[in-house]
Amino acid sequence: MKPFAYVRAGSLAEAADAYASHPGARYLGGGTNLVDLMKLGVERPTALIDVTRLPMAEVTELPDGSLRVGALVRNSDLAAHPQVRERYPVLSQALLAGASGQLRNAATTGGNLLQRTRCPYFQDVSKPCNKREPGSGCGALAGVRRDHAVLGHSEHCVATHPSDMAVALAALDAQVELYGLAGVRRVPAAEFHRLPGEHPERDTVLEPGELVTAVLLPAATAGVPSAYRKARDRASYAFALASVAVVLKVSEGVVAHAGIAFGGLAHRPWRARRAEEALLGATPTEAACERAVGLELERARPLGENAYKVPLARNLAVDVVGRLARNGQDAS
Repeated sequence: MKPFAYVRAGSLAEAADAYASHPGARYLGGGTNLVDLMKLGVERPTALIDVTRLPMAEVTELPDGSLRVGALVRNSDLAAHPQVRERYPVLSQALLAGASGQLRNAATTGGNLLQRTRCPYFQDVSKPCNKREPGSGCGALAGVRRDHAVLGHSEHCVATHPSDMAVALAALDAQVELYGLAGVRRVPAAEFHRLPGEHPERDTVLEPGELVTAVLLPAATAGVPSAYRKARDRASYAFALASVAVVLKVSEGVVAHAGIAFGGLAHRPWRARRAEEALLGATPTEAACERAVGLELERARPLGENAYKVPLARNLAVDVVGRLARNGQDAS
């Protein structure tokens, strides 16, 4: 066993200070991913900074109608929250599509965002992995790539991000609140995770020592029709082969707002900006939906055996957009 220090933080400032004083430290919330990676030898923290006693476990409605979700809100509690189910159903659906009930009871909002890839080459310390050990190579490039990225990958990494929740947050235009030694800042959820480029070891835009303190769900997308669909190898407890989160408002027969994000296709939740732009102001016919989604997936670069992901993602997105459009038109 590799020894490590343990610090239970009593405040955000204390947590940041403890992290700064222990090079190689990690923050500990629910631990559902971090502890597993420690057991595998992938993560070898010098210290665990326990933040579970910090006041970040509440969902609060802000004066402008947005919701502030504390980083320690459990996935089960967030999925079941009445305001989330009513105003942001895509988020509730995405959370319930992820993991088992037992894991959702332990996993936190902040931890869900920060979970590492489930690429088997990353999790196996006997295999080369640039994400785990920069410069060692990517075992997946010459290995089994059925579950790997078709969008935004690089010669250094072809892993996908595993979170369902993060895909919904990207489509909702949510923001991630961060706290560090420099203070508080906010980052759009769709920009919180990075593409691999030459530095796949950097999963997010977090600065050293920064801590996720909350997620903000905007008032602008509250109540807008939304849905999440996920394709996986088995009916439950499996990561996405491809998934899609859609937030769609139809007014007077045309698309007035579109937020679309794919999961299981890239190193981060993939915000489908091309598809959104093509849909805005258009009548959401099946042909228009197919064209818009097709424009987005033109950029896909399958790796051979994972080429099935492109038509799978296209079919999922066209179906969800079409259903939301029809329901929205029926309601108007």
